[in-house]
Amino acid sequence: MSKQKRKILQQGFIKSLPILCSYIFLGAAYGMLMENAGFSWMYSLLASVTVYTGAFQFMLITFLSSGASIATIAISALLMNSRQFFYGLTFLEEFRQMGKRKWYMIPTLTDETYAVNCTLTDEEYPDKEEKHGIMFLVAVFSHCYWAIGSVLGGVLGQIIPFDMTGIDFCMTALFVIVFIDQWEHATSHKPALIGLGVAVICLLVFGKTAFMLPALLIVSGILLVMTRAENRGEENIEDADSGTDQCPPDHSADREAGADR
Repeated sequence: MSKQKRKILQQGFIKSLPILCSYIFLGAAYGMLMENAGFSWMYSLLASVTVYTGAFQFMLITFLSSGASIATIAISALLMNSRQFFYGLTFLEEFRQMGKRKWYMIPTLTDETYAVNCTLTDEEYPDKEEKHGIMFLVAVFSHCYWAIGSVLGGVLGQIIPFDMTGIDFCMTALFVIVFIDQWEHATSHKPALIGLGVAVICLLVFGKTAFMLPALLIVSGILLVMTRAENRGEENIEDADSGTDQCPPDHSADREAGADR
């Protein structure tokens, strides 16, 4: 293995460590709940490898136990994971440049991998190949963490009783840490403040079970309008600068020739 590949592997693992701390415990909680519902660790592993939707997998336990229809499960999965559409828009160009790896990056883009990938700036990683390699490894490692955690929880759930009260808060804690890190490194806090404000308003209007999708739609719309306005302003400034740089034609030589005649 070359030195460059070892560096990418090391950086990918280091960047995925916050996700490791979250996914091992959450995956274990999922495996334990699956075991309590009568599904062995093999079913937990199968769901974690193929479904891999995090929060929806917890709801899937209820659907599987109650014998819900495929249509009900599919519609619920679509609604619960609709926010992933907006996550993907952020990395359209990045994924396009990753070649065949994009077919793995798209279905494995989760809340946590999205948050970590947002911290991989072009200033820190000017080499695109290195950045894309780290992003890919973060996705692979995270997928493995979740699968290992679910198997671990399924096995432990068979032999040791656990009180899992509050274990799901580790995901919330992860996003708080990522938000603080982004706040400290961002040049402008407008997007964060707009997101917080819109989220609070939508929470009050739509309730805690239905505020996520409208909040994402509104925030995305506002930021899109702001970005277009800023780009238009920059273009106008560039046009104005280019206009002032163009000097008027010099007719002094013509005037001198006329005077000589």
